[in-house]
Amino acid sequence: MTVVPYKESQGSKKDQVATMFNNISKRYDLLNRILSVGIDVQWRKKAIRLLKEDQPKLILDIATGTADFAIASLKLQPEKVIGVDISEGMLEMGREKIARLGHSDVIELQLGDSEGLLFPDNKFDAAIVAFGVRNFEHLEKGLGDILRVLKPGGKLVVLEFSKPRKFPFKQVYNVYFKYILPRIGRLISKDSSAYTYLPESVDAFPDGQRFLDIMHQVGFKSTQCIPLTFGISSIYTGKK
Repeated sequence: MTVVPYKESQGSKKDQVATMFNNISKRYDLLNRILSVGIDVQWRKKAIRLLKEDQPKLILDIATGTADFAIASLKLQPEKVIGVDISEGMLEMGREKIARLGHSDVIELQLGDSEGLLFPDNKFDAAIVAFGVRNFEHLEKGLGDILRVLKPGGKLVVLEFSKPRKFPFKQVYNVYFKYILPRIGRLISKDSSAYTYLPESVDAFPDGQRFLDIMHQVGFKSTQCIPLTFGISSIYTGKK
C-alpha cells in the first residue's frame, strides 16, 4: 500500500507530497535541526565527501527542498549545481537561502519532477538526493530517470532515513520516531499530517540491501550502502 501524507485526500502521492512540503516549507529547516539535533548536517557532509574523488563539474540535486544538500555540494567546487523539487514553497525558501549566502551564480533551483526530469540524456557528472527518494511515487521510475540523465561513469549519492535493527537503539528510536517526533512536528509545523507521514514513509521504505537491489535492477553498478548513526540513516551510492 502506498503511504501518503493526507489519507482522506484522493490526490496522488506526488500531489500530496508537494502540498505537504508547501505547507511546512517556512518551518522545514528549523524542524530539521530540532528533530535531528543537527546531526543531519554531518550526514550531508559525509555523503558529499564520497564524491570528492569524482570531482563532478555539473551536479543535479533531486528533491532539493531548501537546497541544503546543493549548498553542501559546493565543497566539491562544481561549476554548476541544478536543484529540482516539486514544491514551489520549498524552492522559494531555498532561493532565499542561496541568495543570502551569495551562491546564486552557482546554484540554480527549478520546479521539477524526479520521475520526469526535463534534461537530456547523459548530462550530469553526479546526482544527489537527500531524504527524497522515499517520497517518489514510483521509486524505480525515479531512479531510472536519474540514471538516464547521468553521464556514463556518473555517480548517484542518496542520503535517506533507514531503520535501526539492534537492541536497544531500535527500541529507543521507534519510541522517538513514532510518538515524540510527530508531536513536536505537529506543534511547530501546524500540519497535523506531515510528521505522522515521516515515520510511516520511513517504515515503508525498502532500506538497506533491498534498496541496493532496486538500484541494481534499474541499472546502477558498483552499488554500496553505508549506515550512519546506529542505522538511523544510510548513504547509498551507485554508478552508471
